[in-house]
Amino acid sequence: MSSVLTAVLGVTVAAGAAVVLVEAAHWAMIRIGRRSALAADLARTMHRPFLVTVTLVAVQQAIRVFAGEFPGRAGVVHALVLLVIAAFAWLVGALLLVLEDMALARWRTDVPDNLRRRRIKTQVVMLRRVTVAAIVILAAGVMLMTFPDIRALGASVLASAGLISVIAALAAQSTLGNVFAGLQLAFSDAIRVDDVVVVEAEWGRIEEITLTYVAVQIWDDRRLILPTSYFTTKPFQNWTRNTSAVLGTAEIDVDWSTPIEPLRAELRRVCEGSELWDKRVCVLQVTEATGGMIRLRALVSAADAGALWDLRCLARERLVGWMWEHQRGTLPRVRAQLDDEDRVAPSRPARAPEDSPEDARVFSGGDDGESRGAAFGGVDGHAPASAAR
Repeated sequence: MSSVLTAVLGVTVAAGAAVVLVEAAHWAMIRIGRRSALAADLARTMHRPFLVTVTLVAVQQAIRVFAGEFPGRAGVVHALVLLVIAAFAWLVGALLLVLEDMALARWRTDVPDNLRRRRIKTQVVMLRRVTVAAIVILAAGVMLMTFPDIRALGASVLASAGLISVIAALAAQSTLGNVFAGLQLAFSDAIRVDDVVVVEAEWGRIEEITLTYVAVQIWDDRRLILPTSYFTTKPFQNWTRNTSAVLGTAEIDVDWSTPIEPLRAELRRVCEGSELWDKRVCVLQVTEATGGMIRLRALVSAADAGALWDLRCLARERLVGWMWEHQRGTLPRVRAQLDDEDRVAPSRPARAPEDSPEDARVFSGGDDGESRGAAFGGVDGHAPASAAR
């Protein structure tokens, strides 16, 4: 009876001492955390895994030292060993996650000119996933190796390991291909989190990159899920590979008699009067002259795809309104014979305001447009939108 009491007392004292030690260290880290963000993160993230690990180690050692032989002693000690391994893996994983969070906090992406930051964020996030998977696999392997029967089984099947690995590789060829493709994407800099891409005729933003798939947030808030191998085997457009500034066009068909210079001057006035234009390109050209009409192409530039979309719509709207107001006779003409009763006087459209209203924009102007633009932020933190045509 005295041995049982001694064992219980030893385990209790050991567990209590471990708890006191951990809580004292936690209190000290909280005090230090008032001046250090790293210490505060360690105190918040590693408190529980550290407490569980130290307590289990103390209890295990107390049973080994103070508890004599008793029925089921080997099973209890083995269970404690398994728990210690799992707790230690938890502790290591929490420590690595703290370090990765530090890297993410240092390289924030919600700032202008964040190209390098987005690349580092993509790599750190991918390493986080690989780290967690590796820790779980290693911990499970070490726990299994504590069973003597499994160790003997491992030695007996070692000779056939080559054949098994070949069969497993063939069976999981697609999955393994996606895993390696995910690692390749993370470090090849082909795509990064928050990159603006066009895939499968859809425009969107890279929302998440995992080991097996890439989530693309489409401009209308749909999600396109693609295997990582897609981006290593098929062509796609990356609008923010080096910079977010892009060009776009607005095309209008007019009659052959249309004077071009007044329209060119109007386009320049529209661009110079809009905050959407980045002052790089503002060109009006005749790109086609067939089928009884000529096609005008207004080529404009903006800092990102979202601003470009709204600028293209604004340019098209203003040019059409200006032509209706000043050059109505140069609009495309269709010749047909009508009876007198079928003739209808043309209606006069309302003149476009001096600046486009908020409800005429998709990615800028108004709370909803600005929030959508922030979600689709490019390198400069603005809103990319539909592909330029």
